[in-house]
Parts: sequence; C-alpha cells; structure tokens
Amino acid sequence: METTELLKKVRKIEIRSRGLTHQIFAGKYHSAFRGRGMAFSEVREYQFGDDIRSIDWNVTARFGHPYVKIFEEERELTVMLLVDVSRSGDFGTVTSTKREMMTEIAAVLAYSVIVNNDKVGLMLFSDRVEKYIPPKKGRGHMLRIIREMLSYEPQGSGTSLSEPLRYLTNVIRKRCTAFILSDFMAPTFTDSLRIAAGKHDVVAVRVSDRREKELPDIGFIKVTDPESGKEIWIDTSSAAVRDEYAGHWKKHDETVSSAFVNCGVDVASVNTGEDYIKPLISLFRHR
Repeated sequence: METTELLKKVRKIEIRSRGLTHQIFAGKYHSAFRGRGMAFSEVREYQFGDDIRSIDWNVTARFGHPYVKIFEEERELTVMLLVDVSRSGDFGTVTSTKREMMTEIAAVLAYSVIVNNDKVGLMLFSDRVEKYIPPKKGRGHMLRIIREMLSYEPQGSGTSLSEPLRYLTNVIRKRCTAFILSDFMAPTFTDSLRIAAGKHDVVAVRVSDRREKELPDIGFIKVTDPESGKEIWIDTSSAAVRDEYAGHWKKHDETVSSAFVNCGVDVASVNTGEDYIKPLISLFRHR
C-alpha cells in the first residue's frame, strides 16, 4: 500500500472512530469494563465497624491508636486488542472483508481507550503471533496501531487462537481487558481461552460473513480455502449439499458459542456489511 493511500485510510478511520466514540461510547466505557483492582488511597483513624484486617499497623504504632488503610477502585485500564490477520479474514461478499471490519472495530475501540486516558496495545496473529505492540497511551500510539492493522502483511496463512492467548497470558502480567477480534475459524482453543479468561477480562468480537453460514443456489461454483489454498467445485443447486453445508456451519457455531459460555467470555457477533455499532452497544450495556 502506498504511503499516501495508507495515510488517507488512517485519517478516515480516525475521523470515524472519533465520531463514534464521542456519540456512542462516552460515559459507557469505564462502567462496562472493570479496572485492574483496588489501589491504596490514604489512611484514616479506625472507626467502629471497620474491618480489622485493614488496620495499618505501622501507622497505628506510630500514633498510638488504630488507623486503617483506605482503598479505591483502580480505574485506569490496560486494553489489549488481539486482531486476527489470517487469510480467512480476506473473505467478504458484501461491502467489506472480515479483516477490514475487524480493523475498523479495533480502531474504534483503540480510540475509546485513548480518549479515556488508558493504555492500549496490539497483537496481530495468524497461526502465530505476528506482531506485538506493548500498551501505551497517546494519540500517536493509537495512530501507529491503526497503521499496523491497515498495512501489515502476515507471514502465516492459518489460524491459531491458542498461540496468541498463551502469549497474552505470559506477556501481560497485570489484569487487562483483552478484545479478541476474529472469525474464530480456528481449531479447538477452549483450554487456552479458559486460562486467559481466568487472568484477564476477555471479550470476543466475532466477525462473520453471511455466505459462510449458507450457500446460495447458483449452480456449480469453485471455492478456495484461503488458508490451505485447496480448491474444490460445489454444486450449490443441490439442496442436499446446501443442507449439509448449513449443518456443518451450525455445528461449528455451536462449538464456538459453547466455548465462550464455558469460559465466561462475553461476545459481540457482527456480520460484514452490517452495522457493528448496535452489537457493541449491546455488549457494553450487558456488562
């Protein structure tokens, strides 16, 4: 991608993200996602009913009567965006590919994080961790994240969710909010997801295309698996073929949905060519 074209796309996404953040997510962001825990604020004299476990013994000894520690919820968040850049994301039959939609959603989330003076980081993954950008604050950092998402050419072709989830668990020591933006076409990932969700606040944004769920009746077509390169001909005029395909998708959908439920992971489901704002708002309100 030419530098001029890339800058135009970055600017366009920034403008759209800014508008959506101020209009929609203002006031809902911190209420939807938890802070990292409790941070020490101050000490005060012990009052009847205070938990004795909160007594600050050093201060108590110094002044000769009991003092307790006061804690406040730590509101500063660290947000990680885990974005799927595998070749299955190049599929799209409406107005955008899945990868284009994931990029725009991630940009809106990144802008929301920066506006709220929190840290945001990026992990691009395919069948491996392709690129990792540590969490930081600031508009310049956010623009770097958008540029990377728009211009990065992945080395791997397949998809593995286990690798980025393990990497997240190892590299981010303190609790963070982690958004996974993917079509979730990967093989089994439940164990890794459960471990990551036990340490971090994990949220899934699942992006699909309607033609992945059902085949149109348009006769013989040649389809290609973008990750393996395998090509086959399919007779879509056959009701049996269409039913078998729909059944295969339903089974896969149920498996993925079950993994989210079993691991306690909230999810927003989005289709290419459709408005992704409503699913995101619904996710925020649910939380």
